[in-house]
Amino acid sequence: MTSHDFYADAPLYTALCRYADKGMSSFHTPGHKGNASVLPLDLSLDLTELPETDSLFECDGIIRASEVRAASLFGAKYTAVSAGGCTLAIQGMLAAFAKPGDTVIFSRNLHRSAIHTAMLLDLRPRWLLHRQDAGEGLPGRIVPQDVRAALEEQPKAAAVYVTSPDYYGCLSDIGGIAAVCREYGVPLLVDNAHGTHLIAFGKHPITLGASASACSAHKTLPVLTGGAWLNCNDETAVPHIKSVMALFGSTSPSYLTMTSLDIARAWMQAEGMDAYRETARKTEALRQLARQAGFGLPEGDCDPTRLTLLTAAVGFDGEEAAEYFRACGAECEHSDRAAVIFILTPFNTERDWERLRNAITAFPCRQPLDTADLWGRLDGLPTCAASPREVLESAKASVPTAQAEGRTAAETACPCPPGVPIVMPGEIIDGQCVKILLNTGIQRINVLQ
Repeated sequence: MTSHDFYADAPLYTALCRYADKGMSSFHTPGHKGNASVLPLDLSLDLTELPETDSLFECDGIIRASEVRAASLFGAKYTAVSAGGCTLAIQGMLAAFAKPGDTVIFSRNLHRSAIHTAMLLDLRPRWLLHRQDAGEGLPGRIVPQDVRAALEEQPKAAAVYVTSPDYYGCLSDIGGIAAVCREYGVPLLVDNAHGTHLIAFGKHPITLGASASACSAHKTLPVLTGGAWLNCNDETAVPHIKSVMALFGSTSPSYLTMTSLDIARAWMQAEGMDAYRETARKTEALRQLARQAGFGLPEGDCDPTRLTLLTAAVGFDGEEAAEYFRACGAECEHSDRAAVIFILTPFNTERDWERLRNAITAFPCRQPLDTADLWGRLDGLPTCAASPREVLESAKASVPTAQAEGRTAAETACPCPPGVPIVMPGEIIDGQCVKILLNTGIQRINVLQ
């Protein structure tokens, strides 16, 4: 091989290059959209722990200085950097507030990293179901009165853990939930993976009274993939944050990723707040255009910069609609049978906005879909037969879903929509679960032997 012939033998590199050459408009993560000029990073900055560069989990120099500045952005007592994504922030958040055997009140639409952490830490979930208040096919929101009822039932719960915003951009009443948690003396932990930028709108969980938040900065800010922050406003947990994150995190964190967090924080404080408010204004104009075209939109309080189009109203399921938008050069973040989701940031170009506007305007609407059997939603929760930790330590087998009734689930089965698991690890699969899973295309499931 000559000097560069070996590139052809690097399949991941060549695939990424082929995709980049398509010139698609990015409405997915990461938030920098591949063109953020605020990130002057190159391989000369890909360094390691040196006398001048500090050490992430024992930081007392420049990394700590970066974290202090990030805390000032969010108004947090303590902020910790994660180069291991929001997963590491979620792991650290749960480990700092709960110990093995503790009950944690979880919203049902949690990310799988939280379930995996519950398995590792031997936490006992008490599930919160969502109110159907966001529109057909969407998960809906956790409401303060349901949190209160759960705390009355579980007064010794170690924490309440909710996801807000959800993947569709719907925001739960974090301020109201936080007030209930303070009344009961229980910390409120928020998976805010998709909402780091909400600080620009006064809607960030820390602003609204949460005890801690895991914020996946790379999803919406000009941050390299894997960059996140764990914010903490609970002084009793602060001393433990670094040590518990070290249990899960790599000892070789990416300095480029950490540096991108530092730059993004500085940009947010200097320019980003106004830039995000302008993005919200432009996103609202797209919403109005989509409504005029016939699309449905989520109801209630939502992320001002996320565009979620409910496609049954225009005769398409979301996956079909995503193919149409892709053919128009607009790559969405997510699609399912209910919706197509676009993440918009200040780093989308005018070409991006124009492509999306034109695609919405020209959308080939059809007769609305009959959605009677489209959504997968339980009437109530399945019976729990084993804790997540017991599932982790048990033998498992894969069986056809049609034969799974009465068996104990060994995995999370989550149809989209609505993005809320039908069964969690340790729950008994009943006839209703089987019907919903089959209807949403889940043909096999792992169960305990």
